[in-house]
Amino acid sequence: MHIEPGLVDSGKIWLSYATAAGAGGYTLKLAYETLRDRGALSLLSRSVVTTALVFSFFEVLPHYPVGVSEVHLILGSTLFLMFGAAPAAIGLALGLLIQGLFFAPFDLPQYGMNVTTLLVPLFALTALAPRLIAPNTPYVELKYRQALALSTTYQAGIVAWVAFWAFYGQGFTVENAASISSFGVAYMLVIIVEPLVDLAVLAAAKALHKWKGSALFERRLYEAA
Repeated sequence: MHIEPGLVDSGKIWLSYATAAGAGGYTLKLAYETLRDRGALSLLSRSVVTTALVFSFFEVLPHYPVGVSEVHLILGSTLFLMFGAAPAAIGLALGLLIQGLFFAPFDLPQYGMNVTTLLVPLFALTALAPRLIAPNTPYVELKYRQALALSTTYQAGIVAWVAFWAFYGQGFTVENAASISSFGVAYMLVIIVEPLVDLAVLAAAKALHKWKGSALFERRLYEAA
């Protein structure tokens, strides 16, 4: 999902700093709420796990350049369901940063755009989840249509933000629009895969019910709200 270097020039890139700061501020709010609810050890352990997973997603899983960006299997909805909103947001931000620092320094100038593109759709997913999932439903009991709706929300948000950065940086040209469209079509294919991954991971979690109450997982994974 990396924004290509040069897509937004240095005279305009300031906006990404502002959006990233806003996303970071909201992440701190979620982290404070989680800290108050589950304690420091739970927040820290889940954030370490999500950071390692996100780094693996970017470095190990297949990713292909298409149009204005790259198509990745980020599994944002999976991270949310298994570990909660705050650890998922922290993991996305830190995993992306670690990759940039040690493996892709050419991506660091685009970090503000990339982290905004990853986090804001996660916040939208977090807001939508209570409307899609009944309060008495643990996440391990989710149906395909619910997993699909969560995944669609996240992936569509990523495509929307990539399109925004591309139009912001390169303008409303036919060539730019075609490049954005090709990326969007390719990225929407992820929607076919991610809900299936979500359900497979949730089924595995359900089978491992001994982890119920563990500080390593989101409480809602096994318990009704």
